[in-house]
Amino acid sequence: QVQLVESGGGLVLAGGSLRLSCAASTPTFSSYSMGWFRQGPGKEREFVAITGPGGSTMFSDSVKGRFTIARDNAKNTVYLQMDSLKPEDTAVYYCAASLQYYSSRHSDYAFWGRGTQVTVSS
Repeated sequence: QVQLVESGGGLVLAGGSLRLSCAASTPTFSSYSMGWFRQGPGKEREFVAITGPGGSTMFSDSVKGRFTIARDNAKNTVYLQMDSLKPEDTAVYYCAASLQYYSSRHSDYAFWGRGTQVTVSS
């Protein structure tokens, strides 16, 4: 069982930045693909970004060029740097871990954090 704890959410003005962190409890963190997903009010959960075990990355079109993802295997932590934030980025952001898949589908992830709220005001 892998426990994931997100932090770093908050309220920010449009155009601002936030950095989310996700700490994982597993000693084999480096073997996992780590993804970020979000769920806005009245919306379905959607893919944001992923980093694979080798450091490869992938982003949704809606955040490409504004968000970056990075992992620190020594700290068992993955980060999501969010710049040029827009009101439509308002959502609960979830961290997820998958040992089997490098995927943008939330159904491919076995482990999830509880989420952290990000609110972007205009």
